[in-house]
Amino acid sequence: MGSVTKSNILVVGFGGIGTITAYNLEASGLAAVTGVLRSNYDLVKERGFKIWSCDHGDVAGWRPTSISKNVPAVDSESKTPFDYVVVCTKNIPDVPPTVVDIIAPAITAGHTAIVLVQNGINIEKPVIAAFPKNIVISGISRMSSAELRPGEIFHQDHDVLIIGAFRNPNLLQETELKAAQHFNHLYNASGKATGQYSEDVQFMRWRKLVYNGSYNSLCAITGMDTSKLRLTGSAVTELLLPVMLEVKSIARAAGYQLAADQEDASLAGDAIDAYFRPSMQQDIEKGNFMEMEVIVGETVREAQRLGVPAPMLTFVYSLLKVLQFKTKAARGMISLPPMKDYGAGDMLSKT
Repeated sequence: MGSVTKSNILVVGFGGIGTITAYNLEASGLAAVTGVLRSNYDLVKERGFKIWSCDHGDVAGWRPTSISKNVPAVDSESKTPFDYVVVCTKNIPDVPPTVVDIIAPAITAGHTAIVLVQNGINIEKPVIAAFPKNIVISGISRMSSAELRPGEIFHQDHDVLIIGAFRNPNLLQETELKAAQHFNHLYNASGKATGQYSEDVQFMRWRKLVYNGSYNSLCAITGMDTSKLRLTGSAVTELLLPVMLEVKSIARAAGYQLAADQEDASLAGDAIDAYFRPSMQQDIEKGNFMEMEVIVGETVREAQRLGVPAPMLTFVYSLLKVLQFKTKAARGMISLPPMKDYGAGDMLSKT
């Protein structure tokens, strides 16, 4: 038998989702993955990843075909062009560098397809603007996978990736669809994960946004997991459902008619005894930045553009911006005026 020509793939972002995504692509036998590792590069180079996976079993000492501390500069380093660049990092456009800045060195114009395995809406727009000759593919991950410690991944929920092409008006739609279908084939080839091809990726993103815009945001703000939030009772009727219904209204105005019972399905998205902590809640607890702009900010901006009232979502967005500001200040990204040294008399006079 002749040798198989493997797709040359770069995966950027090796947290819980990115590591399993890369592992599944290599398990297909049809892909050679270069992984961009930053904080855990030395550790993975020495002993590889340790993975506990519901799909792939227990894996020790795994490394992708190649690892790098930085995104390879294909032109200046005379490297073989990447067929796909798969982005699994958090999408935080209000904190530089942006996705475009990160992946730019690895993109070959007219050749590399860019796969965004990220949350949110309108995430394709800056990428298409920066790389007008390149296909951009949407990846909506529905698995639960987390990095317990550097280089240690716990994957506890079947890997489902919804795949389809974003529309780039500069390209032939047929070419975009074929590229997305081929990536879907690669993702299914291991026989362990489920790639679900979809021709209406925007609809799928709005559907996921009903859950993310509500649970992700409100768990981050309240510090309560999805189960505890539901068990309060009042949070369901006064917080979760109003936000979900606003997202549905905005989606409808944007041309995406979600199911009549979508809010019920999203409300019950996690088992009541799961005590699941969505990603934005985990981020705020760890002092990390949240994906609040692509999940909530863009939705509010769409509401404003379309003239759809969204008072609850707008209030939620305001609170998230304050929390994001707090994280930026804690990391020294914002210059704050020095605190005045009040004397005891000054303090007493203010009470």
